[in-house]
Amino acid sequence: DVMYEWNNVPRRVSVSSFYMDETEVSNIDYLEYLYWLKRVYSKPGEGEDWIYEKALPDTLVWRDKLGYNEPFVTQYLRHPAFQNYPVVGVSWSQANDYCLWRTDRVNERILINEGVLKEIPEDQIEENTFNTEAYLARLYINDNVEKGGLKNLTPDGEKRRDVKLEDGLLLPKYRLATEAEWEFAALGY
Repeated sequence: DVMYEWNNVPRRVSVSSFYMDETEVSNIDYLEYLYWLKRVYSKPGEGEDWIYEKALPDTLVWRDKLGYNEPFVTQYLRHPAFQNYPVVGVSWSQANDYCLWRTDRVNERILINEGVLKEIPEDQIEENTFNTEAYLARLYINDNVEKGGLKNLTPDGEKRRDVKLEDGLLLPKYRLATEAEWEFAALGY
């Protein structure tokens, strides 16, 4: 603060338990997301890539008056030498969209591994993609869903039942950490 006003009073904040990734999201992870967006939402011959273009990080963050960073502007995201480096130039809304996408892909893979969903072919387009919230609300209707999900242990006659969040199979939403969570993680308690 330029005027040295002490108007940010320190206070104690409680943080409930949370999980945080050990490392940042790398370029290779974000490129997988970009590839998925292009494959699912781009229509061949129509040139409608606005969803893909909206997700592209701002590579101009490397430009600086006092330094020569032009190779980073053109190569940092896509060059194989930088594939394990953290992705840079992503806005808050882009990072939030990535978290939602990651939640759906991880839960989709869990359900495939458990035999609830069939392996989804490469012809996924727009509405044909898996969405965790739609699945839990029983709105996900697709040929890839097996007959029922888990073995039903209640004596109501049904042999199989849908997977619920309470079963502990599906993971909760990935999200961005709050300021208090970042500080708590940085202090290493």
